[in-house]
Amino acid sequence: MKKFTPAILTCLLAFFCGCGQQQNENIVIKVDPLASVKTMLKGYANGQPLRSEVTSFPDYVATVKKVDPAKAEILEKGFAEIQKPGTNIQAKAKEILSKIE
Repeated sequence: MKKFTPAILTCLLAFFCGCGQQQNENIVIKVDPLASVKTMLKGYANGQPLRSEVTSFPDYVATVKKVDPAKAEILEKGFAEIQKPGTNIQAKAKEILSKIE
């Protein structure tokens, strides 16, 4: 019968028990709430017309408010002005962008 040396026993023990504790890692992905707003405003600044996304303006403002209340206030006022008839959407979008960047 073969005898196991301490080195072999240590290797077997490490193999079956694992060399370390299992770690649970949580990956957190941070998303800039202003990123989508800036993309949308850049589209308006480049001549894109207002579409159905205007119904989401309050949601955008609420999301930004959690991170930056001052910028949320700028967006809220700007979005209200953009929707007024006769507003130069391109110029207003550029103005809002300059204030939130």
